[in-house]
Amino acid sequence: MNDGFAYIDRFAPGLPDPTPKFAGFPPFNFIGGHNDPEEIPRDALAEAASRVIRREGAALAMYNLGVGPMGYPPLRRFVADKLARHRGMAITADDVLITSASGQGIDFVCRLLLQPGDTVLAEEFCYAGAIGKFSRMGMNVVSMKLDDDGICIDALAATLAELKEKGVTPKFLYTIPTIQNPTGSILPLERRHALLALCKQYGVPVFEDECYADLVWAGGAPPSLYALAPDQVIHIGSFSKSLAPALRVGYAVAAWPVLSRMLSCKTDGGTGALDQMVIAEYFSAHFDDHIARFTAVLSEKLDTMVEAVAREFGTSVEMFKPKGGIFLWLKLPDQVDVRTLIKPAADAGINFNPGPEWACGGPAAKSYLRLCFALPSKENIREGVAALARVCFAQTGIPAFSDNSRNVA
Repeated sequence: MNDGFAYIDRFAPGLPDPTPKFAGFPPFNFIGGHNDPEEIPRDALAEAASRVIRREGAALAMYNLGVGPMGYPPLRRFVADKLARHRGMAITADDVLITSASGQGIDFVCRLLLQPGDTVLAEEFCYAGAIGKFSRMGMNVVSMKLDDDGICIDALAATLAELKEKGVTPKFLYTIPTIQNPTGSILPLERRHALLALCKQYGVPVFEDECYADLVWAGGAPPSLYALAPDQVIHIGSFSKSLAPALRVGYAVAAWPVLSRMLSCKTDGGTGALDQMVIAEYFSAHFDDHIARFTAVLSEKLDTMVEAVAREFGTSVEMFKPKGGIFLWLKLPDQVDVRTLIKPAADAGINFNPGPEWACGGPAAKSYLRLCFALPSKENIREGVAALARVCFAQTGIPAFSDNSRNVA
């Protein structure tokens, strides 16, 4: 590979730091939103691909399959049906825009509503991709306090009142109410109503991210915020977590004045057509069975990780056990800065997500970390958590005990 380029000095200012060459995953990979490789329905996807390509493959000759930029109609109909049955949303395919994963939906909403210097509200622990986007755009991000059930309504009310006194109206409230990322909480119904009432009172739109809502454990979740107040909410979701991250397909649901503006921003020539066709063909017949099987596997893996963390870290760690999804959010004692563990952990073959990357307050979350339990096997989870505990003890003296034995330097 040629590493030389004569005009590096011409690069625009303000670019992100360069990305190192990918050297493969480490033995213990607890980062990102990867899924369980064994749960990819390879044979069923192959059969779905074969059927839909034979039936409709000629349409691949045209941009957007010749049906326009809103997306593949059978997929839009499936999304509308899924959201009606599982999220209480009274919508049709005309209310659904297919996007290139949920990240494109975030980009669209930001472009529609934000200008540098604007104020947005976001949960104190939040999706790193959204935090990074807001930061790069020069937003003033005001964090919303969380507890075990999500956004604290009293704190939200106080913040909105304080901002109003300053003459500031937030451009929107960005929230992940159903399987919050990274905490895994589900906002109760009464809080959903209270949040929407406050936002309506202060004239603040709600930007609802439900990328993990399909992966709820038994018992389900309250209706989406969009279902409760479609005139106040822009809703996005994704198939990255419910099926496969490499299939870069998501969706946005909103009133037509919003979708029409999103469409004017969609200059990518269309979201991957074959991905859309295969997802629609497979999920239209197998969604409920697939989700039931997949969430059962994830729930067992979570139990394995919780047991491993309890065994290796004992009382040195606070766990926020999720109500679905693929992440376990942890807090070590206040004196531990997990950022100091990143390199020694990597040297030991362990990757994890440090808390400051998933917090609006950044350094204030220095003792937190996020572990993904979807990708590794149960045995890999056990071995990886034990290895992480050894690294943590070597660097900080914590945990003092692992597996009922005192650690020795």
